Amino acid sequence: MALPIFRTKPIAADDTCDTGLKRCLSAFDLTLLGIGAIIGTGIFVLTGIAAANQAGPAVVLSFIISGFACAFAALAYAELAAAVGGCGSAYGYSYVAFGEIVAWIIGWILLLEYSVSVAAVANGWAGYFNNALSAMGMGLPEILTKAPALGGIINLPAASIILILMGLLIIGVRQSAQLNTAMVFVKVLTIIVFVSIAAFNVDTANWHPFIPYGWFNTLPDGTTTGVLAGASLVFFAYVGFDAVSTAAEEAKDPQRDLPTGIIASLVFCTVIYIIVSGLLTGIVPYTQLGVSSPVAHALQLLGYNWASALVATGVIAGLTTVMLVLYYALTRIILSMSRDGLMSPFLSKVDPERKTPVRVIVITGLIMSLAAGLFPLGALAELVNIGTLAAFVLVCLGVIVLRIRQPNLHRPFKNPFGHLFPVLGMISCAGLMAFLPAQTWMRFTVWLCIGLIVYFTYSIRHSKLAK
Repeated sequence: MALPIFRTKPIAADDTCDTGLKRCLSAFDLTLLGIGAIIGTGIFVLTGIAAANQAGPAVVLSFIISGFACAFAALAYAELAAAVGGCGSAYGYSYVAFGEIVAWIIGWILLLEYSVSVAAVANGWAGYFNNALSAMGMGLPEILTKAPALGGIINLPAASIILILMGLLIIGVRQSAQLNTAMVFVKVLTIIVFVSIAAFNVDTANWHPFIPYGWFNTLPDGTTTGVLAGASLVFFAYVGFDAVSTAAEEAKDPQRDLPTGIIASLVFCTVIYIIVSGLLTGIVPYTQLGVSSPVAHALQLLGYNWASALVATGVIAGLTTVMLVLYYALTRIILSMSRDGLMSPFLSKVDPERKTPVRVIVITGLIMSLAAGLFPLGALAELVNIGTLAAFVLVCLGVIVLRIRQPNLHRPFKNPFGHLFPVLGMISCAGLMAFLPAQTWMRFTVWLCIGLIVYFTYSIRHSKLAK
């Protein structure tokens, strides 16, 4: 008999049952949801930082390597999303494939990934927003734009934007998707403008040397450089496509639309990243790109101030959609864990009128708003990468385990070439984890230990499967 911690959850056909959530998202909506989550900090900030400090012009290769790792994981997500379903994403898939303890660990990791991402991105959003206000002569005083640890009282813009998104998510997922669509078009337009200008201003001399930092080096102070170190850093740029899988219970045809949304959004964003990073290092020497807004900075150096201002608008829109989609995903995962009994049943209530989990949205919104307003989140943001990679490794492994355990399970989407892609996904994601700093691993271990304490003191006794 299996130990209670390894009890597995049966697959429920969520596309035929009423979960209280509203089915209103098409494949196009889900693709835009993925693009909304992916294109943000990565393209507007990390491209320049990774080029200046770690990879040089070879940051293009860093994006390609990370893109391949994510592609294998995306294919695994697509197969499980179509076959298993549910709004719990990797948490739900692990519950079916591995058992309760692994599912809890993954769920716990996803809570960290999404909540810290939202709060950290809110900090970046606040900086750009206040810069825009300052340009109009209405900048906020420093005490209202910095956390107490940095000499302020509260980061008011960061706290406020999360509360605004909280209100939007309460109103309904259809309205949230419409705002996301509008914002996605704004930032794609911004990228098109940049590409149109940069394509005619490339100086190929800026691409030499192409790999100035080598493939991988560890410096005396413990920092890492090189193409592979750059790949570990820019991986953050891809975080978010997995959020599409949390929309399973609000998709019109989840078995068909979820794989489409996951794969299409990742392919689109990977192509965009490669083009933008290549052009960015072609128009400005990579040594000049280590600034907070490298795309806008490069356009300023070329003399296109109006385009630089447009990019700032695109950044604000881009970061808004990233927060919106990750916040949405966080609430759906908590809803799923609560319905399984691993978290308080108080959190599983869905408002019958709005068809949204209002309690979860309000509680998480208030917590993240306070965190964004009162704490500098730079160090915690590093945890997002390692947590996401760990989830990706287990999702890829879950595909293999579920194929062995349930070979006759209906799989509307299935990875070709047997176990090849899931195995490559595990190897590539685990490899990127290996290039992360030791300090990040220590913080990650502490978070996992806290999660295990919560599981063995509450979740294991309240699990629905236990009853």
